[in-house]
Amino acid sequence: MLTPEQVALRAANALDAKKGIGVKLLKISDISTLADYFLICTGSSNTHVNTLCDEVEHELVDLQGETLLHREGHRGGTWVLLDFGCVVVHVFTDETRKFYDLERLWNDAQPVALDSINEER
Repeated sequence: MLTPEQVALRAANALDAKKGIGVKLLKISDISTLADYFLICTGSSNTHVNTLCDEVEHELVDLQGETLLHREGHRGGTWVLLDFGCVVVHVFTDETRKFYDLERLWNDAQPVALDSINEER
């Protein structure tokens, strides 16, 4: 069983592997009971958003045995949410990410450096 941080980092690696744009990891466990981490990423198109989400699911569900509690698409693929309990992954198109601006809404969250995500592969 992976720790919440390991789940978050493996999801970040999966997004990076499929060329996710602006991958950001926020630790929210100190300010919310929703999850331990929010992982936010942009895809270049609706198809790219879905590809990014499929890769995260493959890494966490198929390879690591994690349980996906909920997958929700919003506005025809402009925003997809993957809820793994301890980690919630948000994948947006650029316009939708700017509109919802989760980084601003969760500005009290602790950013987690992802400089070494390639080392987690």
